[in-house]
This record gives sequence, C-alpha cells and structure tokens, in this order.
Amino acid sequence: MSSWIAEPAAKPLRGELRVPSDKSISHRAVLLAGLAQGSSVIEQPLLGEDVLHSIAAIEALGAQTSRQGARLEITGCRQPLSPAAPIYCGNAGTLIRLLAGLICGRGIDCVLTGDASLSRRPMGRIAEPLNKMGAEIATTAAGTPPITVKAVKGLASIEYKMPVASAQVKSAVLLAGLVAEDGATVIEPAPCRDHTERMLPAFGAQVTRNGQVVHVQNCPALQPVQMSIPADPSSAAFFVAAASMVKGSDLLLREVGINPTRTGALELLRRMGADIEIVNQQKIGEEPVADIRVRAEPLRGIEIGAAEVPAAIDELPVLLAAAATASGTTIVSGAAELRAKESDRIAAMAALLANLGIACQEKPDGIVVEGGQPTGGEVDSQGDHRIAMAGATLALCCDREVRISDCANVATSFPGFDQHAAAAGWKIHPSGPTPTS
Repeated sequence: MSSWIAEPAAKPLRGELRVPSDKSISHRAVLLAGLAQGSSVIEQPLLGEDVLHSIAAIEALGAQTSRQGARLEITGCRQPLSPAAPIYCGNAGTLIRLLAGLICGRGIDCVLTGDASLSRRPMGRIAEPLNKMGAEIATTAAGTPPITVKAVKGLASIEYKMPVASAQVKSAVLLAGLVAEDGATVIEPAPCRDHTERMLPAFGAQVTRNGQVVHVQNCPALQPVQMSIPADPSSAAFFVAAASMVKGSDLLLREVGINPTRTGALELLRRMGADIEIVNQQKIGEEPVADIRVRAEPLRGIEIGAAEVPAAIDELPVLLAAAATASGTTIVSGAAELRAKESDRIAAMAALLANLGIACQEKPDGIVVEGGQPTGGEVDSQGDHRIAMAGATLALCCDREVRISDCANVATSFPGFDQHAAAAGWKIHPSGPTPTS
C-alpha cells in the first residue's frame, strides 16, 4: 500500500504536458488486435497496470506481443486457445467485461478473475445479454467475478435494449456480435462512449448507427491495423480542474481525445465558469483530438442531472473536488452508477469532502456539495485511483497538506501521475506512516 502527501498550491500551475494515453481506447486496440489475422502496430498505448493485464490476457489466448519504447506490436491468434489457467484482470472492469464478450461464442473455455475490488463489481449486466445470445457465462451467486465462459461455437443475434447506459455492456454485446449469425444490435438509453464502434471498422467489421441504435455485422476474422492512441481525457480532467481551481494558472494539455462521448467534464467545468479553450483540432484514426488550454477563473456551483452523467461518469470525482472550491451549491443526481465503480464513489467522495471540511450530503443517486474552504487533513482513497487523484486535486486549494492513503491503484490508469503533476508545479510525494498521537 502506498500513500501520498499532496501539498497546497504555492504558485499557479503553468506549462504544457501530455498526459498518458487513453485507457479505454488502449484496452480495445489490444483486445481486437489480439484476435486479428496478422500483425498490428499500436503506437503510444497506455502501459498502466490495467492495459498490461489486457496484453497478458491476449497472450494467454495465443497472441504474441512485443514492445519497443512507445510501440506495441501484436500478432493476433484469430482463433483463441483455451488458456491453461484463469485470466487475471486485476482492477480492470473494462477488460473483464469486454473480454467476456469477445471470447464467448469462439469455442473456448475460460475463467476471468480480478482483484478484491473487481471481485465485488456487477457482472450480471453482461452475462444476461450474452447468455440470451446462446453463450454459457456464469458468475458467482452475487453476480460478481469470477466469470466462467464455456466453449460455445457461434452465437444467435440479439437486439438488446440496455436498461442503463454503459459503454462496457454495449461493447461486450457488440464484440459478441462479431460471431453472431446476423451480428448484434444495441439500443442505448442515453449516449455513452463509442470507442468500440469507432474502432471496429478499422479491424474490418461493419458498424452502422442510427441515433442511439448501434448494429455490428458478423465478422469473426478481424484484419490487423496500425493506429496511434490519443491522450486520455479522463486523465486530463484532473489537470483541467486543477488549473481552473488555482488562481493565476495557465496550462496547456497536448493531444487530448475530444470524442463527444467523453467531453462531458469539459462542458460541466465550463458551466461552472472554467476558461477552457480547444485548439489545434485534428484526428488520430477515427478519434478527434485537440490541445486544451486552461486558465484559472472563479468557479460556481451547478446542477448535474442524469442526462449529463454518462459523458462524465469517470470524471465526477474530480468535478466534486472542483465543486468543493466553487461558490454556492453543486447538486449531482442520476449518478447511481458511481456506486458500482472501483469503489462506491458517491460514498468515497462524501467521506473525502467531509474529512477536508466541506459540507456535503450523500443521496442514493448523487450528492450535494456546499462550496467552501477545504481544510486539509487525512483521507482514504479506498484503493480507487480516481478518488486518490481527486483528493490530490482538492489538496491544491486546502489550507494545509492532505495525506491520502492507499494510492497504489493510480498506476492502473495514470502511471507517473505525481511526475506529471510536478511538471506543472503541483507537489505530490510519498508519505511515511501516519504519525501516532
């Protein structure tokens, strides 16, 4: 277990940097390349712990990989092999759900496991539609990992209306549709991340979209690709929020993905009064990319409703940190999905804010935050990378340092977070044992 001490800002955040590459896109590129017929090259993939588990997973299925600097080459196995041992997914919810969809119907037996946090997360939401397609997928009685996938060859098509907007569930069904007779159709209740739909055509699959209805055609044999991965907007959000919060800051973030399904946090921060400029727009593959310039401005509280949550689901912890320093009240509702993440993020952020002197009220599907002056102190990240980084962000505006426990999982999505922070003038360093009184 590692802990941090995050210091209040001694000066404005300045400079320019590129945060690590997009985790969601990296997972998808690795998994699809692992089953392609030929060798794919992926430039600048995120090599955090979560994606390293994806690389190990495709190797267990028979793919071959090699790395040289920021270049990852994957020779796909096309027809995966039943692995000799369970595939360990660590803390990666994206990996376990997408992999289950990708391998079912391909004639292999496989068990997918994870760490203690992942082993508490709901998997019935993917097992239900996949089993309706003819897969044989089992979870624990509580609907949690391990996930057991039985050898079934081919699947039936499905038209699946998701009860809750979830890019992971949508992707699992679409990936299973690659081996379904007439493909698969997913109906979204609200727009959610579309990286899978954008990427599949590069691997040779045909995807059509009509509003919130997405269809993929049968395409069991994928073709190899060469692609580059943009910087992760969820990682960039911590620096966007930080520069917005610290008076006098002026920060430039390079090559950040601005996929419309991922820009919810930027729009919400703008509503709070943030000065955010999008410049140098371009495309990397099918993903829109830009540089983001942020200059500090006073923030104000806002209301965030259910329709706005899916496009900012991963960034809500840092948005709550920003809300803690804003004038007025911020109300988040329709965000019950936060309770099914690496931690119960509603409860975790409520505890974090309260420990740092910010008045807040936890709701079943959200939280109410009263902006004020955070005091500093000690907080528990509950092993959740985004809670740890949100705590470090809020520390910038505290009146004394913040000690944050259990930060090791930050490496799953943002390896080198403290070094990136230091490049902008933000001080985070390892903590020794908590002093006893």
